[in-house]
Amino acid sequence: MESILAVSDPAVNPALGILIFMLGGLAGAVFYLPFKKVTQWAWESYWFVYALFGLVIVPWVLAFITAPEVISILKAAPNDELTRCYIFGAMWGFGGLTWGLMIRYLGVGLGLALGCGICSAAGTLLPPIFKGQIDSLTATNSACVALLGVVISVIGIVLIGCAGISKEKELPEEEKKKAVAEYSFKKGIIAALFSGLMSAGMAFGLQSGTEIESIALLKGTAATWKGMPVLVVVLLGGFTVNGIWCLCLNFKNKTIGDYTNFKAPLIGNIIFAGIAGAIWVMQFVCNKTGEPSMGEFAYVGWAVLMASSILFSTILGIFLGEWKGTGGRTKTLLAIGIAVLLGSSIITGWSGYLKKDTASAPVTTEESALNSLSENLTKSSDSLKATGEKVSSDLKSAAEKLQSAAKSVGNDAKDAAKNISEQAKTTAEKVANDTKEAIENVKNEAKAAVEELKGKSNTTVIKVDPSLTNAPVPPAPTPAPAPATGLSSDR
Repeated sequence: MESILAVSDPAVNPALGILIFMLGGLAGAVFYLPFKKVTQWAWESYWFVYALFGLVIVPWVLAFITAPEVISILKAAPNDELTRCYIFGAMWGFGGLTWGLMIRYLGVGLGLALGCGICSAAGTLLPPIFKGQIDSLTATNSACVALLGVVISVIGIVLIGCAGISKEKELPEEEKKKAVAEYSFKKGIIAALFSGLMSAGMAFGLQSGTEIESIALLKGTAATWKGMPVLVVVLLGGFTVNGIWCLCLNFKNKTIGDYTNFKAPLIGNIIFAGIAGAIWVMQFVCNKTGEPSMGEFAYVGWAVLMASSILFSTILGIFLGEWKGTGGRTKTLLAIGIAVLLGSSIITGWSGYLKKDTASAPVTTEESALNSLSENLTKSSDSLKATGEKVSSDLKSAAEKLQSAAKSVGNDAKDAAKNISEQAKTTAEKVANDTKEAIENVKNEAKAAVEELKGKSNTTVIKVDPSLTNAPVPPAPTPAPAPATGLSSDR
């Protein structure tokens, strides 16, 4: 058997994927900073503007730029998949509401560390389990290393959480509130637990749009951007929850006037809240655009994204003075946690290279040849499936056009029949009126003629029985003979 060289996918580049995920993590860490420039607005007001920009306006603009056929892609997508993505987005929406409260009570550093840690573990490990792919987590050496990277990232998150607890014990209340005005560990930890678990819905939603991504590729979207149509659906579910809740609070707290209060820096507030939303959504744009570079280990992107958010938010918290005044034990836990998170990202990237090296190694055994043949058949099957989906999509589109045309023709025929009926009714009414008028005229003329005859003559009008008009006319009487000449008339 000749040796067979398995060529790896050139689009797979784990180092690039990790870098993109980490850029997303940076966006997730700093998005909250522009809110510090918003003044004289209630929380629900600037959060609504943030949600409008971050969950609707910016994602859709990016989608139309990177996937111009996004509308037709979503029309061709299965309804059940669209529904799942939307519902998971709404699930994240509930977590997103308390995400802001978590940062509000714990600060950027500790808040994001705890929230992202819970979200990372749930969002990375649960999707493969729900899909029935739990075996894939340990199927190969590279998969085991990827799973190890996820576990190590969770350990690093726990260490940073422990640093936060240590900080809670060390600093007096007034010192904590210098950096975080509304600091409350009890309220913050409750918000972090709820927000972390519910926010994992974003990971579920982004990994539930496989058919949508396939359709996007068939319609010409680049592989890097194939996840954008999925993202807009998930975020729409999140906006539904966030938008309704913020407006309800606006009416309840009588803060609806914030949007038209010119005494406040209205334009500045809208700009800064909008910037916060635009920065925030970039973490999930990076998550979807980095997945193609990770190949079959795309699921680890969520863990890297969350770990990076914690890493950068912790560093940011240090610069903002959130850890100022803490003791050596707290700072040691914090430093170890940051180092462990960095190590987890390196290990995750290494797992991708293990897979890449294994795929590119030459194989000569018959079993390897059969495996290669099986892979080719699988790819052919996937290609046929994609072609079938495209044909199905085109047929569905054609059927919808025919249905629309038939409906249009039916409506035109219905309108024409209605017009003809109305014209016929109008004509019939006109004829009836004209006939009635003519009869009245004839009747009036006849009456006038009779009256005129009565005025000119005393002749008695004898009405004759119509039945006698056909009787024979009696002969005229024979005249009497003239009298003889010379005879008297009395003879």
